[in-house]
Amino acid sequence: MKKIFYFLIGATIILTGCGGNENAKNGNSQAANGGVKYGGVFKINETEDFRSLYPLNVTEVVAHRITNQVYQGLVKLDQENLSVIPALAEKWDVNEDATSFTFHLRKGVKFHDNACFADGKGREFKASDVKYCLDKACESAPENQMFWLFKDKVKGANEYHQSTIDKAPLAGGVEGVKVIDDYTIQIDLNYSFAGFLKILSHSACWVYPKEAYDMYGIDMRINCVGTGPFRVKTIKESETVILENNPDYWGIDEFGNKLPYLDGIKFSFIKEKKAELLEFRKGNLDMVYRLPLEMIKDVVGELEDAKKGGNKPYVMQVVPAMSVVYLGMQNKLAPFDNVDVRKAFNYAIDKNSIVTYTLQGDGRPGVHGIVPPFKGYDYENVKGYEFDAEKAKEHLAKAGYPNGKGFPEITLQINSGGGDRNVQIAEVVQKMLSENLGISVKIEQLQFPQHLENLETGKALFWRSGWIADYPDPENFLNLLYGGHVPAEISTKSFINSVRYQNEAFDAKFNEALREVDEAKRYELFRQADQIAVDDAATLPIFYDENTRLIQVYVKNFPSNAMEYRDMTAVYFDKEGE
Repeated sequence: MKKIFYFLIGATIILTGCGGNENAKNGNSQAANGGVKYGGVFKINETEDFRSLYPLNVTEVVAHRITNQVYQGLVKLDQENLSVIPALAEKWDVNEDATSFTFHLRKGVKFHDNACFADGKGREFKASDVKYCLDKACESAPENQMFWLFKDKVKGANEYHQSTIDKAPLAGGVEGVKVIDDYTIQIDLNYSFAGFLKILSHSACWVYPKEAYDMYGIDMRINCVGTGPFRVKTIKESETVILENNPDYWGIDEFGNKLPYLDGIKFSFIKEKKAELLEFRKGNLDMVYRLPLEMIKDVVGELEDAKKGGNKPYVMQVVPAMSVVYLGMQNKLAPFDNVDVRKAFNYAIDKNSIVTYTLQGDGRPGVHGIVPPFKGYDYENVKGYEFDAEKAKEHLAKAGYPNGKGFPEITLQINSGGGDRNVQIAEVVQKMLSENLGISVKIEQLQFPQHLENLETGKALFWRSGWIADYPDPENFLNLLYGGHVPAEISTKSFINSVRYQNEAFDAKFNEALREVDEAKRYELFRQADQIAVDDAATLPIFYDENTRLIQVYVKNFPSNAMEYRDMTAVYFDKEGE
């Protein structure tokens, strides 16, 4: 039955839910031009808590799904095809060698009403606000984890970053970010970089007013002031986040309707997936993302029941994900500072078996590089590690641990959340390493914030990790292995390259790819860099994921995509037409 999903990738499947839908029955909506409807609160659940809602510290998906409705940057991504489209900039010009980008800003855009403003009313957004926020992204500060996006690329970014380390910030901020006038801003790069527009869609480039940072500082983690279609109404951490319609939002749809259509969005934080699905079936949630395997089986069964008629339908969306789940190995510390140990681990894990039996076909084996299957990217020609127990033993012996003799017991650190599959995969890995290498592995499960803290500060040796694209480009994945992100001291946080892999050949190829304007050539250079890292066994890819979600049938204009990028600006409910 699982094959049904593969044949219908990118399409939708009508299924039946159990019980009545009180949300749909009781909801009121108002018709608008073009057949769309106003009204309703979109109810969604997250099984993990967010860490921070401050744009420069949004490092996990829960925070992004909330803040992407509140903040905006110069550009954003199209929710259906992930192309770069206008946001706060209505248009832009790029010079011939892609080293200078000039953005023409929308006029009349206002920040959300907030106490940070003298009269409590949001003022007009200007080019100086973009300058302020991009300069902040280049500062050295504990709450800024985003300098890597601009490092080396934007003219003057490195110099400004160093000046903030020296506690003597350069006057004028980052040289390459220039305010031309109130509605025009120019960004100059050190070298050609055709993918720069994709970087500008990142949360680090969202715009907020200086007044907000001056008032809240690090407390911007829960005090959000943006220009987006929704604004924060209530935050009760671990319980609920409520966003409300921004009455001053600038957006107008193709029919002349004011955006957004929804009255608001409510996030709950039910930790158990079974309880979450029950709430969806009762009609108390409008969407469920990521189902445990046994629940997917139930849903497929409901598809069969739907053929016989039944209750009100809901919709299932399945697309290949632009994400990879891998095991991180701390390259700077024993025993993983030995490339033969890392290769032994890669050969000892049967990824095909994990996908076939543990995940029951939900994903693709990680037998290539760290970049998942990607349009235009020749990932199949990145030769990874197929399961080979004998080769695994040979490399472990070469590292000085014949048959695992003398190899220390290690801890596989995993995060809570994500249903049972995190634990299931960890237990399979534990068993495979024991059977194929004679190695003893202990599993430790931590809350997500502590999990991140440990791997970023070099306290974890071996851990489960995953990366969902921040923007649709292979560079976003290979950045995880760029040596320039690795600090000199193991105790200093390494936010991006947490495995602390460094290889001059990889860095040279990666930098060459960054500077290539022709996309086909650029992607081939990235593929070559990917292969270098694979040959070094820098990480241990387990599988490339799929995105599976259920939405109520009355939810409209909410397509699924490979990044699970959510933009609720044009989502609406059509409860009469369901």
